[in-house]
Amino acid sequence: MSFALPRFRPRLLDALKGYNRARLSKDVGAGLTVGVVALPLAMAFAIASGLKPEAGLFTAIIAGFIVAALGGSRVQIGGPAGAFIVIVYGIVERYGVGNLIIATAMSGVFLFLMGLLRLGTLVRFIPVAVIIGFTNGIAVLVALSQVKDFLGLRIAKMPGDFFGIVSTLWTHLDTFNGWALAVAAASLAVIVLWQHGGGWLKTARVPVIGPILPFGSKLSSVPGSIVALTLATAAVAAFDLPVETIGTRFGGIPAALPAFALPDFSWGTARYMLMPAITLALLGSIESLLCARVADGMIDDRHNPNQELMAQGIANFVTPFFGGMPATGTIARTVTNVKSGATSPVAGMVHALALLAVILVAAPLASSIPLATLAAILMFVAWNMGEWREFARLRSYRMPYRVTLLTVFLLTVVFDLTVAVEFGIAAACLTFIYRISSLSRAEQLDAATTPRLAGHEGQLQVWRLYGALFFGATKVLENMEDRLPARALVLDLKNVIYVDSTGAEALVHLARACSRRGVRLIVSGLMHQPLDIARRTGFAAQVQQQGEDCLQPDVGRALDEALAKLAQQA
Repeated sequence: MSFALPRFRPRLLDALKGYNRARLSKDVGAGLTVGVVALPLAMAFAIASGLKPEAGLFTAIIAGFIVAALGGSRVQIGGPAGAFIVIVYGIVERYGVGNLIIATAMSGVFLFLMGLLRLGTLVRFIPVAVIIGFTNGIAVLVALSQVKDFLGLRIAKMPGDFFGIVSTLWTHLDTFNGWALAVAAASLAVIVLWQHGGGWLKTARVPVIGPILPFGSKLSSVPGSIVALTLATAAVAAFDLPVETIGTRFGGIPAALPAFALPDFSWGTARYMLMPAITLALLGSIESLLCARVADGMIDDRHNPNQELMAQGIANFVTPFFGGMPATGTIARTVTNVKSGATSPVAGMVHALALLAVILVAAPLASSIPLATLAAILMFVAWNMGEWREFARLRSYRMPYRVTLLTVFLLTVVFDLTVAVEFGIAAACLTFIYRISSLSRAEQLDAATTPRLAGHEGQLQVWRLYGALFFGATKVLENMEDRLPARALVLDLKNVIYVDSTGAEALVHLARACSRRGVRLIVSGLMHQPLDIARRTGFAAQVQQQGEDCLQPDVGRALDEALAKLAQQA
């Protein structure tokens, strides 16, 4: 069987067929809307990750443009994401920004190779329990990381581990800033009540602000995060409130294009970047492909997962050398893009250009943005990120699912996302092996079900095997070997769907045991993959050494052959 590498064909090429002025108008409108949504999120994600706010903006611009132009989805928006906050902050705190650039670029290489080797579909096999576990864990850590700015605590440097964060927050509670708390609480209230009338808010009959105001039909289309950001910035500037802003902490953001720069790193620490890079690539692939699947359902389309991974890889390789951070597909901005009427990747490219225009024109205004408002925005993002209902539904699932989800969640929160993902995938593999092995069984036919066996007990055995004969299910053959009959053994493999090398070796061992004890082995029902591996491993030839009639197409003919030999020997 030949293996062909996928063609590098961005979805943009197909989407532009039949492109016209009406579609361009829709894409420009959607791109501008998404740009407005992405502006505060990009800065907030960067600050929460221990970077300067422009790192998030540069990522949204460069990665957003590359993902849209080269990706495999028509409407996906790429950029910084909340899921990366925990990993990026840990890398920056432990190894520095220079090594973050190396880790991000390495993850880009891994992502591109995953797409090139057609591994895009394999990401879908990661169990839901693992995804929900680390997603909820990340959401908790994102919210916890924002407590400092939400309360206005005076902390010079936050640690990266859970216990260190909790301890530092507790010991600095007496430094909280009442004005910062008021700004953050008011901002969060505006974000929640502005336009989110669905879900639990609608059930609880919580009022929605946007639509009831003058020009409400137009105002309600403005994202609540932008409204909160505008009002909070204006209030802080007008009343000169004593709260920390982007200007007081970072000196504002540069009103210029990002410049190419090689990282300042040491090989002594760069060698530790392999696992963080793999984690970034794995998480980025999961986030982007899940996001693309959500978008497919909204626009009745089908994305190309391998092309999407290659585009994500290029974006993550290029962006860090221009002052950016890891990027992936972002569900909130992609959904906004779809709901705003996007028809092609042009909308994603417009969103990136809109952010570039903001940097070039309105960068000085960003200096007055209060960090408490950005903390409120991330608190809301963290709440929406988590699948909290899954905790309440755990009782309806089996124990392996519960243990996997809760353990991945706790490991993510308390220890490290890399450890959590490693455990989750290992636990999922072990659970899968156990479940598949439990489906692999051997059923012995007896005189009650097969009257022709009457009178041949102890002389002849007929076994029908089901499932897969792989390294986790060879016990059924070992048990058979321990109690062989005196004269003949018939194996019906018609219902065996797969045999791996370990299963084939177990069959060879069984054939040798039969040969040593003078038991005639007759095999029936070998088809497709089991027949192919039986030939390649020599098992089929070993069976046929006893006679060409020892390989039969079905169990009826195999039983005829066995009974005929017994009659000759009688």
